[in-house]
Amino acid sequence: MLIKAILEVLHPNILIFTLLGVVVGAVIGALPGLTATMGVALLTPLTFWLSPSQGMAVLLGIYNSAIWAGGISAILINVPGTPASIAQTFDGYKMTQHGQTGLALGINTIYSVIGGLFSTLVLILVAFPIARFALKFGPPEYFVLVMFGLSMMISVSGKEITKGLIAGIIGLMIITIGLDPMFATPRFTFGNVNLLSGVSFIPIMVGMFGIGEVLTQIFDKMVVKKVVANIKEIKRIFPTFKEFKITALPSLIAAVISVIIGAIPGVGGDIAGIVCWQQAKQMSKHPEEYGNGSVEALAVTSLANNGVIGGAMTTMMTLGIPGDSVTAVLLGSLMMYGMQPGPLLFTTHANFVYNVMALMIVGNLLILVLGLLATRKSALLLNMKQEIIWIIIILFCILGSYALNNSLFDVMLMFMAGILGFIFKKMDIPIGPFILALVLGPLAESNFRRSLALSRGSYLIFVSSPISVILLILTAMALFPEPIKRLIKGKKLEAKT
Repeated sequence: MLIKAILEVLHPNILIFTLLGVVVGAVIGALPGLTATMGVALLTPLTFWLSPSQGMAVLLGIYNSAIWAGGISAILINVPGTPASIAQTFDGYKMTQHGQTGLALGINTIYSVIGGLFSTLVLILVAFPIARFALKFGPPEYFVLVMFGLSMMISVSGKEITKGLIAGIIGLMIITIGLDPMFATPRFTFGNVNLLSGVSFIPIMVGMFGIGEVLTQIFDKMVVKKVVANIKEIKRIFPTFKEFKITALPSLIAAVISVIIGAIPGVGGDIAGIVCWQQAKQMSKHPEEYGNGSVEALAVTSLANNGVIGGAMTTMMTLGIPGDSVTAVLLGSLMMYGMQPGPLLFTTHANFVYNVMALMIVGNLLILVLGLLATRKSALLLNMKQEIIWIIIILFCILGSYALNNSLFDVMLMFMAGILGFIFKKMDIPIGPFILALVLGPLAESNFRRSLALSRGSYLIFVSSPISVILLILTAMALFPEPIKRLIKGKKLEAKT
């Protein structure tokens, strides 16, 4: 059935729409602030006049391609094109500064496609088991999972752990603005209706990484000149066999982790990238290279952001529960086509399900070809005058922030975040913990309070299931890696003596 579906989607009537989606997704993903969710949402109404297979070809092409392309701007100008590319800024931009632009872009393309194909394979083979596993997550499990994610503040802070924790606390304070998640009581809105829905993440992310980076480069022109001089010539694009070998095991582990994270509703590629980056760092023989242009680290994060797609599609298609914001839009698209996502979809519309799987495979292969062919062209952006690049970044930051809610308030918020990002950079305060708090903070608060409401105030609910206990152990290992390593080494020495 799958082979038959692949042959069907290779027909020009569908292949052309897949290619269209990939190209549009590449443009949307590479431009800061224009997310995959936004691209899918904007084009969904336009696919109404197409057949379901043609419409899904466009939308899935955008979905897969935008997540991959977000890494291009993260690598070239240190501005993640989509939230899922945040972790790629940790090492991708450093590789650009070290004169390895071509290799960084090649790794982004190759490992993004590997992550997409692996997650599609999981969707094909084990969709129902993963969906049943994700269904077991209640508020306590969600809260413990989020705490595990928040523990990554320690690792993404680098050597500035204290400053990183301060940045994380500031982020957690900001997420309390808006309506209370339980009782809808306004908090810290100061009578401003624009703050009732809270502080939008996209304008903050675009401002911190976009405007903040522009201001930093303006005030540090020597660094800018050095970067441009190093990246004018694109050298090798493909990793060596040795580099493939080094990245093999962490990439496999990241692929499994990202698919599981993708299957959990509400948790996306941004969280998967950070979690996989941290886990790979703990396993690495050279953890000091992480955050300083590590090939291994960039491969893991590039794989992770596309690796969540198959898991997110699994829960959406089998249970009707969107795994992330993009699959929430896709769920609406399926209903627009007259199909109800859920277990019955696999029996009543089995051919369409196989077509979706085939479109995921073909779409990723098109990304591989397009990405490798366009590597040298995409880096031409950095051969432009820096002043022009700054203007383009600022314009797209404004466009991306405004397009989210058609709100000038979001644009103002973006500029304020840009100034804050500039201050963070000049004071050597890591931005990662701040962004991490904005992403995970709302999930932590809402699930913590729901858990206590279910248990009538008893904290034992957080250790009442095996899933919670395992996640708590992982959190402890992330927070206190050195003491745990010393304890294990001590026990090994005792066993030898």
